[in-house]
Amino acid sequence: MPAPVIRAANLVKTYRVRGSARLARGARSRSARTPSEFRAVDGLSFEVAPGESFGLLGPNGAGKSTTMKMVGAVSTRTSGDLEILGLDPDRYGPEIRSRLGVVPQEDNLDGELNARENLYVYGRYFGLPGRVCAQKADQLLAFAQLEDKAKSKVDQLSGGMKRRLTIARGLINDPRILLLDEPTTGLDPQARHILWDRLFRLKERGTTLVLTTHYMDEAEQLCDRLIVVDKGRIMAEGTPGALIRQHASREVAEVRFGSAHNELAAAQLAGFGDRVEVLPDRVLVYAHDGEAVLARIAETGLRPLTSLVRRASLEDVFLRLTGRSLIE
Repeated sequence: MPAPVIRAANLVKTYRVRGSARLARGARSRSARTPSEFRAVDGLSFEVAPGESFGLLGPNGAGKSTTMKMVGAVSTRTSGDLEILGLDPDRYGPEIRSRLGVVPQEDNLDGELNARENLYVYGRYFGLPGRVCAQKADQLLAFAQLEDKAKSKVDQLSGGMKRRLTIARGLINDPRILLLDEPTTGLDPQARHILWDRLFRLKERGTTLVLTTHYMDEAEQLCDRLIVVDKGRIMAEGTPGALIRQHASREVAEVRFGSAHNELAAAQLAGFGDRVEVLPDRVLVYAHDGEAVLARIAETGLRPLTSLVRRASLEDVFLRLTGRSLIE
């Protein structure tokens, strides 16, 4: 087996934060504010193989971006072991960064330059000769389907175009690993699918992809393997298919009886499947055969307002592991 390109063992990142106690009006003493510790990453252990597409899936604030910063050798770890391409990022940061491609959460393209110039100038930062930068810029514009926008200023590009240009820029140095932090946040469905196609092509070339996302369909589409992270800890790890089989069921029957009646109806559906979950607007029955569940519901005399059967998805796994309440 080839050596992993990323190896993390009990990785921890903590931040010092000030206590929430407010100073009394007019007080000048700093001692009234007590420093405390916030653990953003709490003992993550994982490995990424060469050419693998690996995902970190989790809600906002789960520790995904913090982990990516440590992997990208721009943030030091508090404790634990971390190796990127066989090197310690705390000691060999410049060497590691020269072999990585990075697509940040926010596009940070140079608005004063056109699309081609953004690629050319970024290549020069890596010490590439001007002739090579020009060659690569043209190749990457073609890869990103932006050839006709080569001379367009960044402000003239759509959100999807900017995202594709940012990914193209991250490839200028032929990276061993491409880090993508929430690559399709804010994009419309068409732009997302175009971007997915570009990332599929990178996978086929053998580029190692590491991405964070909170889009379940994106994780299912792009990731060979992933970890579900919440509050800085790993809740589950595996392929999307294996996680669905382990934490969900084959199918889900969704039935709506009206918000005032869902709780009562759910009590009557106990035992109809592997698990019954009540939401404010519907009842979910997880089962191997969703149509059989609907037939059984009809036999009881219950009459849902609407019903449907769907395959269980990674979203069902995610919500079961991390909860449905919104925590900011």
